[in-house]
Amino acid sequence: MKDIKVQTIKQKHRIGFLSLLIFVAGATSVLSIQGQTQAQTQEQTQAPASSSLPLEDLQLFSEVFGRIKSEYVDEVDDTTLLRDAIQGMLAGLDPHSTFLEPEDFEQIKITTEGKFGGLGIKVTTEDGLIKVVTPIDGTPAFDAGVKPGDLILMIDDVSVHGLSLKDAVDKMRGDPGSKIKLTIFRESVNDRLDIKLVRAIIKINSVRGEILEDGFGYVRLSSFQSGTVQSLRSKIKQLNELSEGGLKGLVLDLRNNPGGVLMGAVQVSDMFIVQGEIVSTRGRTTTSGQSFLARPDDVIDDAPMVVLVNGGSASASEIVAGALQDHQRAIIMGTKTFGKGSVQTVVPMNNGGALKLTTARYYTPSNRSIQAKGIVPDITVEQADFSADDTRDGGCKATQDAKADDDTIHDTEKQISESDLAGHLENGEFEDNPADEEKIQLSERTKKDHQLGEALNMLKGMSLVKRRTQAIGG
Repeated sequence: MKDIKVQTIKQKHRIGFLSLLIFVAGATSVLSIQGQTQAQTQEQTQAPASSSLPLEDLQLFSEVFGRIKSEYVDEVDDTTLLRDAIQGMLAGLDPHSTFLEPEDFEQIKITTEGKFGGLGIKVTTEDGLIKVVTPIDGTPAFDAGVKPGDLILMIDDVSVHGLSLKDAVDKMRGDPGSKIKLTIFRESVNDRLDIKLVRAIIKINSVRGEILEDGFGYVRLSSFQSGTVQSLRSKIKQLNELSEGGLKGLVLDLRNNPGGVLMGAVQVSDMFIVQGEIVSTRGRTTTSGQSFLARPDDVIDDAPMVVLVNGGSASASEIVAGALQDHQRAIIMGTKTFGKGSVQTVVPMNNGGALKLTTARYYTPSNRSIQAKGIVPDITVEQADFSADDTRDGGCKATQDAKADDDTIHDTEKQISESDLAGHLENGEFEDNPADEEKIQLSERTKKDHQLGEALNMLKGMSLVKRRTQAIGG
């Protein structure tokens, strides 16, 4: 009887091994569908002739597969096991490689078009937990105070430890209007926080902007989508028309921008760089190696630029910041970026799903790889906390006390000017210009955003130096 059981298990192992070989053969046929012959594949990957399927490891896989099928406490179908094996294989590569089921593939395509359902939060994995890369402007996650760097510990009181990134994202998705609770750990307060959110359809307007002061424009890019470059051109044209004599300087805000499509980053960079390389990609295959060059066109006619970045600026944002920095086209200001310097290729599969695979690293014009290092700003400026009640600014009692101390100092040390003296002599030229009052109101937001205020000051200085240099030269 014992021999019969052993023979039965061995036969199951052989069946599992045969299934695996069929699976591997199927995967090879998918590669051929992508238009690669076997010879081309060998040439591109430069694989040694001795490389072959590791039979001992495949036998081990078959043995584990058979044991699960015959002895696991619950019955598991072959499709589930093979899908889990695929996901495990990809998860072992890096946090960004994954297999997309047909519905997930459709969601990816919708996302790049700027409309999708959920919380509006970009996440990755770290030590078995889900880490927030950045919330997206105007979404439930942003409005609820989720911050870059937050670690998501629980979703609706269920631990996320051990969940794949895909499973965690699936749990955070749901019908618009449905409620969800995230339990996070925030390092800045060294405590766990419960954040309640309501899911919504996320419609992203990736470009917004305004005039900070006459001649100095501000444009924020919240993500890189298929229509971002067109929207950016339109916004800059509008700001040019609103500025008397056109723009004298521009602040490009890429803070908390998690990235998006590669070509969006290339096209945005090309709007300000007139020649040379923007970015290059390098991988194991010849098709993964590309170089993107700028065309002779600068939409703001070489006006000074400051680019704002922080730890939530990732991927495509880093391509833009790195290109503008290397070409010395802009001053990069803020804090070090996230450091995602890899390229993912999405390859459609026969079942309607897709393989999202990391195929290359990208390099800035000066041959820097940003992967796991990020872009270091030319000028480091930390963001100040202005409000203890604003969870996005990480307010706390210490911040309140410090602010109160600052207010006391400013009140005590306020300088008296001529205009404060009773019966002071009037200026004698013209009455106050209402437009001047409007400029003051427009620049009020810079007082609430320390990094933006510093960027505007830098921009004014750069513009002044440029005008004086031109006057001397002309």
